[in-house]
Amino acid sequence: MSQIHALSDDQVGQELKKMTAFIKQEALEKAHEIKIKADEEFEIEKTKLVRQETDAIDASYEKKFKQATMSQQITRSTVANKTRLKVLAARQELLDDIFEAAESRLADLSAKDKKKYGETLKNLVLEGFYLLGEPDLVVRARKADYDLVRTAIEDAAKEYKEALGDDISGTLDEEHPVAEGSAGGVWIVGGSGKIEIDNTFEARLQLLKENALPAVRKTLFGTNPNRKFFD
Repeated sequence: MSQIHALSDDQVGQELKKMTAFIKQEALEKAHEIKIKADEEFEIEKTKLVRQETDAIDASYEKKFKQATMSQQITRSTVANKTRLKVLAARQELLDDIFEAAESRLADLSAKDKKKYGETLKNLVLEGFYLLGEPDLVVRARKADYDLVRTAIEDAAKEYKEALGDDISGTLDEEHPVAEGSAGGVWIVGGSGKIEIDNTFEARLQLLKENALPAVRKTLFGTNPNRKFFD
């Protein structure tokens, strides 16, 4: 049987030192591992938070940018519409002034140049003859124009026969004169009084205003770049 020798105090102290050193080393290594892992987790968490905040900032910026862009577009559109309406209003005012000026000068033809006015009356009567094409028609005019209109009817009837080979006659209706406030022109009545053609200067100007307005607008302001279809 072997004998168990008791350790001396020095040996016990040395063993304790070794164990202490071992435990300390293990603790240091464990602490180092824990620190490394904690640092890794910290970096991961920090990166995650930074990314979340960055995404939040980007989203907020994107939202504000879209809002600012939309607000800018709305403002630009509003200003453009207001400007366009002002331009259209100014153009319409100019067109109205042109036709008002033309209307104010309608009476000048009948008052200043009787020869030219007589030729105009003949053309207005002849147009009515062509449109109605009836052998017997009635012509109405201002009382002041009766003499000129009688001549105009005769000349129109001759020109009508020369052009179409048919006889046509017009009777001046002295019982229903055109109002003296009119600038001039005639009414041609057919169809036993059921069909009337208003060829007074006022009616022709209104017709011109309706039919020639696009051409007048184009002449004054040029072609509309936004218009896609043309007659």
